[in-house]
Parts: sequence; C-alpha cells; structure tokens
Amino acid sequence: MNKHKRKIVNPKTAIDPKPPKPKPPVKPKGYVTTSTLILVAFATAFFSRIIDSAGAPSTINFLHFAAVPFACVVALLQTRTKNPYQISITWMLLGGLWALLSVMFASAIVNEAGIINIIFSFLLLGEPFLMLLALVCVPLCERSLHKFRVWLIRFGFANLIFAYGQWVLFVILKRHPKPGNPDYIQGVFYHSGAGHVVSASVSMTFGLYYLVSAKSVPLWIRIVTALATFQHMLIADAKQVLLAFLGGGVLLLVTKLKNVGEAIKYLSIAVLFLLVFYWCVENVPAFGAFQTWARPEIYGPDGEATRLKTAAIRIVPTHYESWLNWLFGLGPGHTVSRLGGWMLAAYWHLLGPLGATRHVASGEVWGAVGASWLGNQSSMFSPLFGWAGIWGDLGWLGLGAYLYLAWVVWNYVGVDDLSRFFLSSVFIFGLIFSQMEEPGYMLFVAIMVALRWQETENKKVKRRRDLMEAKRAVRLGMVQSEN
Repeated sequence: MNKHKRKIVNPKTAIDPKPPKPKPPVKPKGYVTTSTLILVAFATAFFSRIIDSAGAPSTINFLHFAAVPFACVVALLQTRTKNPYQISITWMLLGGLWALLSVMFASAIVNEAGIINIIFSFLLLGEPFLMLLALVCVPLCERSLHKFRVWLIRFGFANLIFAYGQWVLFVILKRHPKPGNPDYIQGVFYHSGAGHVVSASVSMTFGLYYLVSAKSVPLWIRIVTALATFQHMLIADAKQVLLAFLGGGVLLLVTKLKNVGEAIKYLSIAVLFLLVFYWCVENVPAFGAFQTWARPEIYGPDGEATRLKTAAIRIVPTHYESWLNWLFGLGPGHTVSRLGGWMLAAYWHLLGPLGATRHVASGEVWGAVGASWLGNQSSMFSPLFGWAGIWGDLGWLGLGAYLYLAWVVWNYVGVDDLSRFFLSSVFIFGLIFSQMEEPGYMLFVAIMVALRWQETENKKVKRRRDLMEAKRAVRLGMVQSEN
C-alpha cells in the first residue's frame, strides 16, 4: 500500500530540469554598449553650452547633431528585439521621421532652400524623436535602466548646482556681467540667449521626475529637491516655465475627463495650486515678476500682446507665391523656427559657405518684435514660437507630419501620467517660444519618457516570466506527484 503512496513535492523547491543557462559572451576590451553610446550622445547636447563658455570652439554646439543620429543608427543596427509591440513603435517612428524629411525636401524644392537648411531643420525637429527611437528600439535590461536613471539624475543635479552657483556669484557676490539681469542664471546652458528658460525648464522637469521616480531616496530629500528646482525657476526669472507646466497640467486633465475620479483628483490639485500661486503673486515679492502678464488691456483682438504674438501668422502668408506654399510653407529655416530665427544669423559665417539660404520673412517678424513696446518685456509675447516655426517653414503638411510623430509618442510611448504631463508641457512650450527646438530640454524629456516606457515594458516581461515559471513549477509538481 505504501508503494502507491504519492510523494508530495513543493513546486517552489522542485529541481529545475532545464539545462543551465550558458554564460554570456565576454565583451572585447574597449566594447561600448548601445546604452552608453546613447548617454554620451545626450551629454554632447546637455553640456555643450557650458563647455563653449569655458573656452571651447563654438562648433562644440554642433557635435550633438552628429552624435545623436549616429547613436540612433547604431541602436537600430544592433537591436535584436523580437517584441512585436516594440518593433511596431519603431516602424511608426521611422515612418513619421521619413514623412517629415520628405516634406522638408519638397518644401526646399518649392522655395529653393539650401540642402544645409534641410539637414539642420530636420535635426532640430527630429532629434528628440531619434533619441526616443534609439531608446525604444533596444530592449534595455534593468542594469542599463539603472545606469540611465543614475546619470540622468546626476545631469539634473549638475544643472541645478550650476544655477545656484551662478545665483551666488551674480546676485549675492555682485559679480554679475550685466547687473540686474536675472537671465544670466542659466545652469549648464550658460551662455546662451534663452539659457535661463532652458535651464529652468530642465530643472523643474528633473525635480518632478526625481520626486516621482526616485523611490529609494527618502521622501523629504525628493521634496526638498523639487522645491529647489521651483526656486531655480524663480531666481532665473523664467516665468513661462511655470505657465507651460500649468498648461500641461490642464491638457492632461482634459484627457482624464472620461474618468470622473481621475478628473476630480487632478482638478482639485490644479485649483489648490492656482489658489496658492495667486496668493504668492499678490503677497510674496519673489513672485512679483508674474505681474508682467497681469495687464488685461494688452490682450483682446486688438491688444498689443495679441498683435505681437500673431505677427508671424500675419506676415508669413504675405510671401506666398502659389498654393504650394500653403502645403509646404516658405522653406526650412526661412521663417521663425530656431534655424531661421536665430541659428542662421548667429552661425552664418559657418553655414553660409555651406549653401544655407535665408528669407526676408524672418527679418520682418524680428522687425515687428523691435517695433513693439512689448518686444523686450517677455518671451511670452514672442511671435517666434515653435508651432509657428513648423507651420511657417513647412506648411500644413509639415505640421501634420510633426503632429503624427507626437501622436505616436503620446499613444504608444507615453505610458503613464508623468510622461504625458511632460509631453503636454512640451506642447504648451511650443505656443510660447522656441523650446521645442532646444536640444538640451527636448532630449532630456525624450530620455525620461523613453525610460518610463522601458521600465513599464520590463515589468510586463518580468510578470510574464514569473507567470510562466509558476505554471511550469505547478506542472512539474503534478508530474512528480503522479510518479
């Protein structure tokens, strides 16, 4: 009777009949992983300004235009992923980038723009998507993700420390190159035209990411860091950063309206924040700069702010020569994009001999800025903003191609509320100034969104693996029980 007694086996302690896993191949000396290459490419954009300020040649600011596409190509060539979802996203991003580049070529042909205009226009607009593509197309292990998170946090702290160092040097010690101008608190983006806005936007984005993601760090440290990044925005006088974050929060709230519980939660947070912010503007001197916008008379259909903000939209169509201009714009770099608005003028000695072209429309918009008494008040009123630049340069087809890329990222890569909040903030920044074409900020956001996606995918893989292991252990237990 005993010989028929079944032996009870604990599935958790059952001996795994599978053969041992082979050891990974030894990497040759000098081997650089794809993740390291992507990180180095990002660093070339993030620290180029501060390196330039330290005395390096100004061409250092162009290095990332080669480093990021190179890292993306290497990632695409080395990826061995078989995840159909990952492959699908990769092809959609590649399709969107190809559509954007095709429109640029067509626009350049219609408007006789230089080939160098196409190259830099595509890199300025497409570089964040190339970075996102590089990080999405490769399956990153937990070790690589951890390395990215650590270095991203280090970069964020570096920008914050540099900003407070400049504040001490320029404000406390009175060693300011232009006394009374807070725009020189620019963190690692010193010395650049809108470096204070770029630095503050990176800092506040980092502060929120650190608060939400750094779960292993004590909560009080994360809160203090987030508050320090908010104070960075105040001392840098980068008011539009807060406006972009508020607008991004509102857009995120709109997407939550189908979920009543989520909508109430976000609406309550927004109302509380606005009440506190309004009280600060009225009672705290540090918030006094926000009163620059509190002048109802400059708004309205014929207000000075409205007329200045829409100057590009009025001026650009006056240069249309055919219906093709409505579809393809006036040509890459020919209107109010970052290339046409700033780069061609600043680097004409480098880009002119390479065949770059300019258009009078850009100068006319700058003339409208100079003619307005609001022109030097705040970049909030600037007609040279991201969405106007895409539309002016590339027309409605170019705007559609860019929006398609944004749609892919929103629906397939922006997997959580934090990622979508960052993406919503980018959309609002595009209505204010040229932030959508600032490599340091856009690449920073692209990496954070991609990392959040990779973390989510890793969790899914781990859950599937654990489920398969559990099922296999149960089956093994049943077999041994029958024997």
